[in-house]
Formats: sequence, C-alpha cells, structure tokens
Amino acid sequence: MDVSALLQEQSIIIPMDASDKAACMRALVDQLDAGGVLSDKAAYLEAVMKREETGSTGIGFGVAIPHGKSSGVKKPSLAFAKLSKPLDWESLDGAPVSAVFMIAVPEEAAANEHLKILIGISRKLIDEDFRNQLLAVEEPKQLISLLQTI
Repeated sequence: MDVSALLQEQSIIIPMDASDKAACMRALVDQLDAGGVLSDKAAYLEAVMKREETGSTGIGFGVAIPHGKSSGVKKPSLAFAKLSKPLDWESLDGAPVSAVFMIAVPEEAAANEHLKILIGISRKLIDEDFRNQLLAVEEPKQLISLLQTI
C-alpha cells in the first residue's frame, strides 16, 4: 500500500504546538476536515477519542497512530504532525511522542483499509533509519517524499 497517496500536503502540520494529546488529535481532525475528507467532523473526532480511551495509540519509538472508524469519513486518509515539544501519550515504551500519524477510515471500509494503513506505517517505523528521517522532516514535501521512498 502506498501510504503517501493517502496523505494530502494540507493535512501535515510541521511543527505543531499542542498542549496535550487531545489538543493534538483535535488539530489533526481539523486538518482532515479542512481537506474535505470528513462529512461529519464531530462524529469522527468522537470515534478517535473513544478509540484512544480503550488504549493508547502511542506505539513506541516516539510515534503515535491515533485512528477512528466513522461514518463521518468520506475516504481513507492520513494526517501527520511533528510536534514542537514531545507529548506524553501513555506509549507502550513510556517514551514521549514526537510524531503523530492520524488514520481516518470510513466505517463501512474500516476492517480492511484500517489494517492495511496500520501495517503500511508500522512496517516503515520498524526501520531505525526511517524513524530518524521521519523525526528530522521540516516540511510537508519532505514527509511525502520519505513515505514514497520506502
């Protein structure tokens, strides 16, 4: 799966100033909404927050992948934020998060699309060189190029 094809340049925030993970997730939902990906912003935000309550999406290595399945999503999409200051995300490894991928998937396509996107991102994050490059991106085009090369 070409993960970069799901990411619009306008859905990338580098750097993002957020006070906590909820503020970060709200800002990413705003970006997805501004990009025309959402038909019901409130429903998608509620789905993301409810998913986060069931367990942290901080996967370790300074990365979080919050996501939600919602009828308020028109098409599978991604948003990304590189945080100006690392945030506590209750991550599996206990480390703060510096990079956040948000996955938006329509409810009716959630089972397959959601897993394909998660697998695509997770495979990339296993590679330490990729993670280092990810944390060093300074503009949206760099991120899109990075996602296309691996």
